[in-house]
Amino acid sequence: MEGCGYKDMTEREPMNFIDRIVANDLATGKVTKVHTRFPPEPNGFLHIGSAYAINISYSIAKKYNGKFNLRFDDTNPLKEDISYVNAIIEDMNWLGVKYEGPYYGSDYNEQIYEYAVYLIKKGLAYVCDLSPDEIREYRGTLTEPGKNSPYRDRSVEENLELFERMRAGEFEEGEKVLRAKIDMASPNIVMRDPVIFRIIKAEHYRTGNQWCIYPMYDFAHPIQDYIEGITHSLCSNEFVNNRPLYEWTLENLDLPNPLPQQIEFGRLNITGVVTSKRYLKQLVDSGVLEGWDDPRLPTIQGMRRRGYTQDAIFAFLNEIGVPKAESTVDVEMLEHFVRQDLNEKATCVMAVLDPLKVVITNWDEDHVEYVDADNSYTNPNLGSRKVPLTREIYIEREDFMENPPKKYNRLVLGGEVRLRHGYFIKCNEVIKDEQGNIIELHCTYDPETKSGSGFTGRKVKGTIHWVSASHGLPCTVRLYESLFNEQPTEENLLESINPNSKVVLNSIVEPSILDFVKDGVTHFQFLRNGYFVWDNKLAALDNLVFNRIVTLRSSYRHPNKG
Repeated sequence: MEGCGYKDMTEREPMNFIDRIVANDLATGKVTKVHTRFPPEPNGFLHIGSAYAINISYSIAKKYNGKFNLRFDDTNPLKEDISYVNAIIEDMNWLGVKYEGPYYGSDYNEQIYEYAVYLIKKGLAYVCDLSPDEIREYRGTLTEPGKNSPYRDRSVEENLELFERMRAGEFEEGEKVLRAKIDMASPNIVMRDPVIFRIIKAEHYRTGNQWCIYPMYDFAHPIQDYIEGITHSLCSNEFVNNRPLYEWTLENLDLPNPLPQQIEFGRLNITGVVTSKRYLKQLVDSGVLEGWDDPRLPTIQGMRRRGYTQDAIFAFLNEIGVPKAESTVDVEMLEHFVRQDLNEKATCVMAVLDPLKVVITNWDEDHVEYVDADNSYTNPNLGSRKVPLTREIYIEREDFMENPPKKYNRLVLGGEVRLRHGYFIKCNEVIKDEQGNIIELHCTYDPETKSGSGFTGRKVKGTIHWVSASHGLPCTVRLYESLFNEQPTEENLLESINPNSKVVLNSIVEPSILDFVKDGVTHFQFLRNGYFVWDNKLAALDNLVFNRIVTLRSSYRHPNKG
């Protein structure tokens, strides 16, 4: 796809079950042009589950050279806001999805109202005075049929008058609703005279106070699809029981063909991740997180700030495909595709996350040597850079041990390691503070052992990274782990939060990072520490902040690669 290297499912074989349905519809002449849509309600932010649904509908439209609409299902002013609309549009654009619109369900209010009037005139809708609790009581159970509302047999004339008065604002919320007249004994509870219009006296972010009655989603959605010429209304299988109402609405409005058809696919679940808007809002409102773009969240904005790329997200989604049944995948599968993508794209630099000072005692105090370093170990197109090496450097604290275990291949007292791109150094002295904490190492270097010199006199087992103490730049590094210690439920959502899900470190990074950032580079591989991204919300050239995207390795193994 244009702009972001997007690879959709059109490249994948064999065809999935939705693909086969669409291909057959075209082959038989049932439809002549494929038209799909993504209809988010603007009451929250898009997340990885949203991207999953987008990818399915968008890819089908692209494969058959059709159209793909973005339509906001904004028929509930109590929950919706323009800020969510703007965030969704921003996310769609960042994902690189090309859509028709955006369209707004609220723009069709008059048409949907007229369609409701049409059903009343056909004797298929009536105004009901039962309270919400009474409607639930009358509806029955899975094993017992419902019973008719006492208002079910109102005349067409009375229903038309009452519905018009509902629109005029003469009744209060909950006082009256408009219901479809279907079958109170239906085995599908959804079909037991569902509410199709209700009274909501709240200002709408788009239409203001023009309306005080709003259609229910199950009534509005098929009509909106029809108005826009949608041919295949693809949704997750939580709507499978609602499909008969979708079809009933279209059929009983006596609309000319072709009519849109609803097709369900399996819902996506990811271990350790919650995508419920209710859960996400509770997490954000709790103050535990930084907002909807917190890098620990599976929102598109959170993943973007975390450093996930569009290509990695879509590669993950395409690997999942389009299952019929609900599926659960390991979050490490997503991280695998992030690593795979960044391995070729990320610029490699050296950063020391937990610094320990090293003084190279036989190095001249004023001497600065610039050593050559590749910007990538897999992609030569990223070029190389010069890194300053000086008398005083920082290494990772974990790269030195006084009393090492067996097979410890880093620096020890009396032992040697290679400085990446530099020389062998040997630790001769350990400096401690009054509490016995190691604060400094004194080492010597061997000038015959420069990296790339061809020196073969002896070998060392370990190579460690480093940053010049005088040239390195202080930075804040944020390390992320799973947000939850266990799969959360509604009852223990906040209690399940992992207290170590974010760890903030005061670190140091080589000075070349500034040149890369100024050139627009945002994704880095910090040698041996993982993949990191410049946090464009918090960072500035004089305040470097990096978020760890993923570690360099995981236990995940791609099923096709062993």
